[in-house]
Amino acid sequence: MLGSIPRFAVEEAALHDRRPLGRKGSATRSGPVLAVLDLGTNNCRLLIARPMADDRFRAVDSFSRIVRLGEGVATNGRISEAAMERTIAALKICAQHIARSGATHVRAIATQAARLAGNADVLIARAREEAGIQLEVISSEAEADLAALGCAPLIGPKYKGALIFDIGGGSTEIIHLVRKSAGFEKKFSASLPYGVVTLSESYGAAAQSRAGFDKMAAAMREVFSPFASERFDSLHEHLLGTSGTVTTLAALALKLPRYNRARVDGSWHETGHMLRIVERIAGHDVAALARLGPIGEERADLMLAGCAIFTAICSLWPSRMMRVADRGLREGMLRQLRQDLDL
Repeated sequence: MLGSIPRFAVEEAALHDRRPLGRKGSATRSGPVLAVLDLGTNNCRLLIARPMADDRFRAVDSFSRIVRLGEGVATNGRISEAAMERTIAALKICAQHIARSGATHVRAIATQAARLAGNADVLIARAREEAGIQLEVISSEAEADLAALGCAPLIGPKYKGALIFDIGGGSTEIIHLVRKSAGFEKKFSASLPYGVVTLSESYGAAAQSRAGFDKMAAAMREVFSPFASERFDSLHEHLLGTSGTVTTLAALALKLPRYNRARVDGSWHETGHMLRIVERIAGHDVAALARLGPIGEERADLMLAGCAIFTAICSLWPSRMMRVADRGLREGMLRQLRQDLDL
């Protein structure tokens, strides 16, 4: 049982705006500043925010960079030197943002790539010594719970619950939440070691072709199908997706020339429409995908692998409607940190 999950949001603010919030009960300029960092298999993401009234937060600063920490980890069992250098460089920038913000409390986590890598201890030591950041490698179960905590406020009020899914670089989390009087009850959760990076590496060049997409989608359906036996009410529950794959598909569905978080986060889509977009782009090569503004060069070679996982989930948990979240682990971390500190 996740317990009561009241309204939760992170309000965007210009990075130079350090004015007091000015509302009764809100955090002021002298209030605590919380910093949370999510080092995933593909991305390094930082969010710095101030607690406000009513379980809300106001963003102070943020940073995101694709580092591909997990490049080759599934095959070699180790973080490569190049990936290590990219990641440490990003963590140093994060440390600069944290120092400028005056953050009073910091939590930094690492997920699937660090869980798998035999030299994760080297990463942790270098992060501490060179960037001053103490990384915590969390379990797959803790990762799923944080994703649920961050996304649960977007479960539609007219629905009984939702199937939350987070397609990451090295793993995919699925969490089934149903509404209860005290909040939301977790019916089940699972973390599977298949993400856009690991799946792309596993299929090689085929991961960037239509034929390869079909094979990946069929394989992912087989991988996820044992979990679909859990009862899901497709008429009264909806899908709630987070991750780069899902938010990028939402941006394409909204016909955005380039990615816009304000338009994507919390947006509703017909699942069938999203699947038609997948069907359309599945025939594109990497160059054609890169020319699509919301995808771009950095995500193009991983897009079809993500779409294969997305398609499998939509087929196994059918629902007419889907909501998209540009939030997840970091927002869950903020909320958990606030609870732990009793702020």
